[in-house]
Amino acid sequence: MSNKPTVVLVHGFWGGAAHWAKVIVELSRKGHTGIRAVELPLTSLADDAQRLRKMVAQVDGPVLLVGHSYGGAVITQAGDLPNVTGLVYIAAFAPDAGESPGGITQEHPPVAVPNLAPDSDGYLWVKPEKFHESFCQDLTPDEGLVMGVTQKAPLASTFGDAITAPAWKKKPSWYQISSDDRMIAPANQERMSARLGAKKVITLAASHASLASKPVEVAALIDEAASAG
Repeated sequence: MSNKPTVVLVHGFWGGAAHWAKVIVELSRKGHTGIRAVELPLTSLADDAQRLRKMVAQVDGPVLLVGHSYGGAVITQAGDLPNVTGLVYIAAFAPDAGESPGGITQEHPPVAVPNLAPDSDGYLWVKPEKFHESFCQDLTPDEGLVMGVTQKAPLASTFGDAITAPAWKKKPSWYQISSDDRMIAPANQERMSARLGAKKVITLAASHASLASKPVEVAALIDEAASAG
């Protein structure tokens, strides 16, 4: 399977690279040997995009970028690199030029907005006791507990950082909609996926954490995108 691109997985807000754990296992079972998962600082879109570009630059050969949630904004901003073959959005933001995750969120506020809480240092958290019902209601309570306690909060200002040149206008894309998403309204996902001109759009009856609750289906979409080149 060495002809397949290296898959670089990009997490979103309130989680780290380990959120991809189940997808990584499924991709490995499908024969993918080139799999990486970036750890974003979540301090600004510019910082996060730069971190991703540095990881991509370390890869010799083609790369497929996969973004979950805010990670979709990061691959949109950083994805126009020569060795990037495509973009896969997993319940993710796919902003156009001038759009920010926060601006898109305000168009159709998701169910879990009341469960977000800023701290005195400017970081925005999902209230830990509300994490399971907000982010991953289709996982077990134990999994939700661990995700809530280990969440990685972004600087709230990152929500307002706008895309400058969206890579999806130049790169082929794929999109997975989560129909039971409480963090990014499904209506927003449908609107963003519709304008991508995506090669394929699938809808899963899943929470925002489809990468953890539907890893087989998510990995299948990634594998399809990786095989398209």
